[in-house]
Amino acid sequence: MKYAVIVLVVLLVWWLLLRPRLRKPREPRARRRGKAEAIVNCAHCGLHLPQTEALHSRGSYYCDEAHRLAAERRNGS
Repeated sequence: MKYAVIVLVVLLVWWLLLRPRLRKPREPRARRRGKAEAIVNCAHCGLHLPQTEALHSRGSYYCDEAHRLAAERRNGS
C-alpha cells in the first residue's frame, strides 16, 4: 500500500509538470524562426509595414485604401 501511494504521488507530480506542455500545440520549426519579409513605407504617411500587408498601386505602397486615395487626389491622378 505504501508503494502504491508513492507511485501515485510521483505520477501526479509528473502530470502537473507536463500539463502545460501537453495543452500548448507546438509551432512548426520554420514559423518559430520567422522568415524575413520585405518592409515598405506608405507613400502617403511614411508608416513602415510588411509588404504583404501593404496596398500596391502605381509603383507605390500604402498602408490603407484611404491613404491610397488621398495620394491619388494629391497627385491629381
